[in-house]
Amino acid sequence: MALGAMSAYAQTTTEAPAPAEMQRVEVTGSRIRAVDLETAQPVQVMNAEQIQKTGLVTLGDIVNNLTSVGSPNFSKGGVLTSNREQGGDYINMRGLGAQRMLVLVNGKRWTTTVGGFTDFSTIPTSMVERMEILKDGASAIYGSDAIAGVVNFILKKNMQGGDASAYVGQNEDGDGKSEAYHLTYGAGDDKASLMFALTHSKRGAIWARDRELTKYTYGPGKETAGLVGGVWGRIRQVSASGGATGFNRVINHTGTYDGAGTGAVSRDPANYHNFTGAVEDLYNASQDMMFNSPTQLSTMFTKGAVSLPHDIQLTTTASYSDRKAIATVAGYPASSTMQPKNPVYLSKDSYYNPYGNQVAGAGLGQDLFWYRRTMEVPRQTTNRNRTIHVDVNLEGEFSLGQNAWNWSVGVNHNNLIGTTDNTGNLNLVQLKKALGPSFLNAAGQVQCGTPTAPIALSECVPFDIIGGPSASTPAALKFVMADGHATYGSTVNSYTADIGGEVWQLPAGALGFAAGIEKREVEGYDRPNALDQLNLTSSLAGKSTFGKYDVKEAYVELNIPVLKGMRFAELLSFNLASRYSDYSSFGDTTNSKISFMYKPNKDMLFRGTFAEGFRAPTLGDTFGGGSQTFDTYLDPCDTAWGQAATNPEVKTRCTAGGVPATFRQVNSAGTPVPNTGAQTPFPFESGAGNEFLQPETAETRTLGLVYSPSYVAGLTVGLDWFDIRVSDRITAVGTGYILNQCYVAGVSQFCGLFKRDPVSGQVVELRRGNANLGKQSTEGVDITVNYRLPATAWGKFGVRSETTYLDSYIIQSTATSTPFNYAGEYGQARWKSNTSVDWNMGNWSATMSARYVSHVKVTCWTATEECNTPLGQWSGGEGYDLKGSVTYYDLVGSYAFPWKGKLLVGVNNVFGKKPRINYDASASASSVDPDVPLDRFFYVRYNQSF
Repeated sequence: MALGAMSAYAQTTTEAPAPAEMQRVEVTGSRIRAVDLETAQPVQVMNAEQIQKTGLVTLGDIVNNLTSVGSPNFSKGGVLTSNREQGGDYINMRGLGAQRMLVLVNGKRWTTTVGGFTDFSTIPTSMVERMEILKDGASAIYGSDAIAGVVNFILKKNMQGGDASAYVGQNEDGDGKSEAYHLTYGAGDDKASLMFALTHSKRGAIWARDRELTKYTYGPGKETAGLVGGVWGRIRQVSASGGATGFNRVINHTGTYDGAGTGAVSRDPANYHNFTGAVEDLYNASQDMMFNSPTQLSTMFTKGAVSLPHDIQLTTTASYSDRKAIATVAGYPASSTMQPKNPVYLSKDSYYNPYGNQVAGAGLGQDLFWYRRTMEVPRQTTNRNRTIHVDVNLEGEFSLGQNAWNWSVGVNHNNLIGTTDNTGNLNLVQLKKALGPSFLNAAGQVQCGTPTAPIALSECVPFDIIGGPSASTPAALKFVMADGHATYGSTVNSYTADIGGEVWQLPAGALGFAAGIEKREVEGYDRPNALDQLNLTSSLAGKSTFGKYDVKEAYVELNIPVLKGMRFAELLSFNLASRYSDYSSFGDTTNSKISFMYKPNKDMLFRGTFAEGFRAPTLGDTFGGGSQTFDTYLDPCDTAWGQAATNPEVKTRCTAGGVPATFRQVNSAGTPVPNTGAQTPFPFESGAGNEFLQPETAETRTLGLVYSPSYVAGLTVGLDWFDIRVSDRITAVGTGYILNQCYVAGVSQFCGLFKRDPVSGQVVELRRGNANLGKQSTEGVDITVNYRLPATAWGKFGVRSETTYLDSYIIQSTATSTPFNYAGEYGQARWKSNTSVDWNMGNWSATMSARYVSHVKVTCWTATEECNTPLGQWSGGEGYDLKGSVTYYDLVGSYAFPWKGKLLVGVNNVFGKKPRINYDASASASSVDPDVPLDRFFYVRYNQSF
């Protein structure tokens, strides 16, 4: 993609005719308007043309390919992830998390979710004039969240005439089809103007089963390694405590782990065999899962401006977005205790119970503990949200003597309303009836109840759950299945007043000043389905979230010119800023910043910043109701693959905690997990709010230079060092993290957050939520090169390169634990680079781009297989597989027609590089990174102005 273009720093302006009158503009990172666009902070710019040349539909896909951006917080392949953010676009700047990156539109905050995430997929790409990405802390200017940086989407100010565009693209294999259409029109003059835009885009699904690389959990050659609990009924006896005990048998059936086959008669005890984990009795859940989920987005957008007397202008922006995302995964892995608080057993009086009273004899029957995946009804979640944004601003300019001033007051309203609908889960109330007493009536039908107390067929349908898919009936499935419906939403109202200008003229220039106040009101809710809240469905149980807070803020900023036009001091200036914030939820905080610019001559610019920052706890952090989760993890006490297998200290801690000497972690099928771990068969609790949370604090340091040699016209080289340190980080503590802290790091406070079964040693209960826990830091260097070559007879050429080197990415889990540097591991590559070569000649243009990611450490398959560094140390302990570097090449060409039309044709991943198996990848269906190309992607776009 043409992402090297995005490294145009604020010092480097895009080629355009010089305006007749120089205007003062506001650059992201400062509230002081200035004519000179040079800034003390690294600001990366990408214009509308460069956005189109990427060949991508959404702003999120484009931004997430920046070298300074980490892996997405919410992967397109995370179809098993349960959150309200599904289908949105978020920016994980520096890998510090999307919640630590502030998103603005024309300098104003955009909609956020209860979880504190800003989805900028709702910003219409066709209305964006440029993106400005500030790679610096900016809480002193903008307040909370601006720790890793700020991305500011600058919209077109006005438009004369219209523009329409159509885009279509798809993978070489024919899936993942993307479409985008927009219509934009504007009219007006200097006194009044109006624009509107209609956009519609959609991205098609990619199914894991359609590629050999993704159709199995762990890839080709390991087809049976990731199999899970089967679709054929497995039965055990019920223990005194309500768990499973005694025999372990599965019904006889034909077919294998694809679920195709026929089960034997379930009520005959002779039709069962002992369960040993044989592949025929398991299931490949990946075959029913999406690899990438589809999304659809429609947006209406208007922007208007009216000039009023006394140099006052009224501006307003309004937008409405409707986003829909769908995720489909395999049917539910049901069992008697899928909701421990509401167990459902196969009644001893059920007609289908092979050990029930109707088979064993009156009074001799027993209830059965059962397991069975309901593959007949895959689980599907449809997440739909509607976003409304309205802002109204009055702004004006005036003079004090010879000094220019400006002011503005505004109201900013953001509202998000969403619904989540799901199918494929079980209604435990109905299931208990269907698995309860039943009998064969005189008509030869199995009926709920008993011969003396029958239940009408219209009120209950018996379910032969042990018989497997071949024994299911549409009526029974309809009776036991649940349709879930949840609602969520958030509202953010902001009221702002700002003033800025030149206080007085100093020998080196004007003393710049800006100040302002803001009041922001934030409220939100998340209401799960009523049955889900009561643990009466197989869906993840959760409690409602309600919360609100308000914040009052004031800031001041000064730009102080010290030297100008002197020998060895063409320019020296300092920028000071400070912001006071008073939150109703936790108290107040003050954050300040100082930065400098120094130009020894006209060719060289040195710059640097020290900034304090903070991130306030979100509504979900403070008021979250919490929910169930079935986490995937590897138990460090597992004697085959956990740290206990190789680390004597870990083994000792596990033994001291009551873990059996030969302990093996098991998955939902009851079989030992592979080296990558597996999903727990027991529901854990996560996400409960913590009213005692305090804000995260941060310190950001940057130091850089920009060199534009006068003797090489068109060349600019930039180098910027960054160091960001976050303290009291608000973090969602994961299951693997808790267990590793207890047993590997030896931090005893984590050992009280979970319980193990006293006999088997399995983790059966675990509580995790958010806490101010430890520190996080990252340090590295951004390198940019832009060179516009002199024109030749063969056209004009340009070279652009953007590179990020990551020196450290350190997380310290608690104040007493040992910090660990994750740089060089999956998701935190040491080197990332985007380089592009542009060519244009007359109506023709083309761009060839290369995207490079250096080698990364990932989990081994075993100590001797797919483990080229068996003695190497990393976050996973001893032994990792070092995956080599990878480069993707993209090509796009365009032609401008005389009738104001333009055609673009492109191919991303020109050479068809296939992704690699990676056992740390974030895809739910397989061990392939869902955020890298699967194969070649072809696209065509046509733009027409009128």
